[in-house]
Amino acid sequence: MKSISGKELARLVEQHGWVLLRVHGSHHIYGKTGSIVRVSIPVHGNKPLKTGLLHHLLKTAGLSETHL
Repeated sequence: MKSISGKELARLVEQHGWVLLRVHGSHHIYGKTGSIVRVSIPVHGNKPLKTGLLHHLLKTAGLSETHL
């Protein structure tokens, strides 16, 4: 799996209809209208996300590896 940073993932989920609800420290919380699901993306500069966390966030957001 391609490794990307939290900042890049945040940009990706925004392109797929997710809206930034709030920022709590370094975590950006995203939501989608009509859904109770929330996605919390840690943004630590350009530091890449670990593979397991990236896979979990993509699955929660309804995205796949092909969107990277």
